[in-house]
Amino acid sequence: MPTTEMANKEPGLISQAITLVFDVATGRNCPLSRLVPPCLFVLDAALCALVIWKIPYTEIDWKAYMEQVAQYVSGERDYTKIKGGTGPLVYPAAHVYTYTALYNLTDEGKNIFLAQQLFAVLYMATLALVMACYWKAKVPPYVFPLLVLSKRLHSIFVLRCFNDCFAVFFLWLTVFLFQRRLWTLGTIAYAWGLGIKMTLLLVLPALGIILLLARGFTGSLQLAAIMAQIQFTIASPFLRDNAWGYLGRAFELSRQFLFKWTVNWRFVGEETFLSRPFALALLTMHALVLTGFIVNKWLKPAGKPLSAIIMPMLQLSSPFSPQEEPRVASQVTPEYITTAILSANVIGLLFARSLHYQFYSYLAWSTPYLLWRSGAHPVIQYGLWALQEWAWNVFPSTSKSSSVVVGVLAATVALLANQKDDIASAPNVPRERKTT
Repeated sequence: MPTTEMANKEPGLISQAITLVFDVATGRNCPLSRLVPPCLFVLDAALCALVIWKIPYTEIDWKAYMEQVAQYVSGERDYTKIKGGTGPLVYPAAHVYTYTALYNLTDEGKNIFLAQQLFAVLYMATLALVMACYWKAKVPPYVFPLLVLSKRLHSIFVLRCFNDCFAVFFLWLTVFLFQRRLWTLGTIAYAWGLGIKMTLLLVLPALGIILLLARGFTGSLQLAAIMAQIQFTIASPFLRDNAWGYLGRAFELSRQFLFKWTVNWRFVGEETFLSRPFALALLTMHALVLTGFIVNKWLKPAGKPLSAIIMPMLQLSSPFSPQEEPRVASQVTPEYITTAILSANVIGLLFARSLHYQFYSYLAWSTPYLLWRSGAHPVIQYGLWALQEWAWNVFPSTSKSSSVVVGVLAATVALLANQKDDIASAPNVPRERKTT
């Protein structure tokens, strides 16, 4: 008899345990679900320490950054004359100021171990922002493990010390501040990040639409002026010495790309990769897909066609009446902000002429959110993330790995394009149910 009672009870306990796991993973068990991000954060902090302790540092750009900063510190202000071991200085002025601080903190760049620790702190600070943004956008806990599992991302931060790490920090700080409707602070954060690396230009179309909808025509123009003023202010020491030299180097849009370093388009072959028609095709596709998202996704809260928005703006007037502005602004939710900025980022990366390994820092924390936001099944989310992670860890890249890189990016964009839910709200994933 006791054996029979145990057999009857056992399935019940197993069923309850499974239910509990699913409730925690989907956010239904609020007390336990809330513990998932901080627990993962602590584990990742330990992992960063372990990586620094056990895995040798890899020199790629750090020495060149320090050589370039040394010339700036010694008084050089002509961008065309500032060079390092890997070539000329090709990043905007905020990069120089950021790495000047690191130059001073790390004994002119000689204390690599301290630099790695500083980048570990930067990684953890960025991860904290990412987790806060995910939680604000109502992302369920089962997605959060994907934020801490990337081998390549840890390498980019604590073993390579790339400037992309700072740009990514300010990108996520922008999302964090915009989610909380701190528009001016978010604009300043974005402008500084753009001043570190121009990759952040990829999200500018989404950023502009967010500000237009949230702050109105006049308010968005004022914030755009702040962005421009910051760029001019940080560049002014170099503009006075050689303005064209600074603009040509810091925002060099005609840069030649080397086939041997590409992570994304190796499968098309070197001849196609270097051809002008291929570059124009990518630019055209980028513009078309971006326009599709603007019209069909990002401008939905406006409740107006594109023409009804553009025509008044060309006449320097607001496309929204005073009565319409509060209604439109109320639809610029944390979910809308996160989705618009990250989808613009991924669209730009899909059609980028060449991606190097450090560009994964812009992608690694975007993909989990966007795959979830697309409504894809969790198995598909984890499967695509795993394929992406594998492809970005193949070195050197191969035709197979590069096709997977592009394929996952294309799948992410396609899933988002086909997603039918309101962009201003989260998919139907309950979070507030209490357990009894």
